[in-house]
Amino acid sequence: MKVGVIGLGTMGMGAALNLVRKGHQVTGCDVRDTARIELAGAGGTAVGTAGELPADTEVVVVFVVNAAQTEDVLFGPHGCLGKLGKGAVILCCATVAPEAARALDKKIAAAGFQMLDAPVSGGKVGAHAGTMTVMASGPETAFARVQPVLEAISGKVWRLGDQPGIGSTVKMVNQLLAGVHIATAAEALALGIRAGADPRTLFEVISSSAGSSWMWQNRVPHILDGDDTPLSAVNIFVKDLGIVLDQARALTFPLPMAAAAHQLFLAAAAHGEGTKDDAFVIRVWQALAGIDLPKPT
Repeated sequence: MKVGVIGLGTMGMGAALNLVRKGHQVTGCDVRDTARIELAGAGGTAVGTAGELPADTEVVVVFVVNAAQTEDVLFGPHGCLGKLGKGAVILCCATVAPEAARALDKKIAAAGFQMLDAPVSGGKVGAHAGTMTVMASGPETAFARVQPVLEAISGKVWRLGDQPGIGSTVKMVNQLLAGVHIATAAEALALGIRAGADPRTLFEVISSSAGSSWMWQNRVPHILDGDDTPLSAVNIFVKDLGIVLDQARALTFPLPMAAAAHQLFLAAAAHGEGTKDDAFVIRVWQALAGIDLPKPT
């Protein structure tokens, strides 16, 4: 199929590379030269703006940061929908509020296209292995059309219904848990360091004990290696937990754990860590308690 991938960050690049490997004709879009060069070197085509996608593109997969960026790459001055042939399917994979997904669906349908509300999870490893989890909702005809694309980029596709917003609701719950788990893992490691435990030994013990979590095992090694390269940045959880809390307020629903985690990510961002790996929310405790974190290996 002729597929456009907009946003060649951690997740988008992984998806684009897997689509190329599965024989699809892939045009990737990113403002960064390095990302375009990487995709072109792997056999794809790369452009700088969404409006440069080929007019006969059949599926557009959008991996930008938020709803505003999604709307811009689709409908903005350099957006793609005004230049694509009618009938293409748009996979909106950014984490957005459910009402934002519903609003996007209305605009996309009015322009003559179908949309899947299709946020993803799995991180860099899942994206590059083609094993992401896709939490999608939308018309059955759209699912059928994009099935080869979904098979190339994911290990599991959850079909959550035919209405937009359901996929984003499920992803919102996932991000609540992910953000709280990352913040709690950092808090626990910081406490152990302050109390005198060796951080690597502590990591190994907890990893084989009941207190472990996927985030503990995935994120703590970043801290132990002193590597704050942003596979997922602190600012992502400032945004995503903000979405969670906004939705909860609209539902008059208390979320004390998510609110506390959000404040910690906000504190890390205020401390200058917003573009660093999200595990380095631990620098909040480093600043408060003066603990020594492991040096880069």
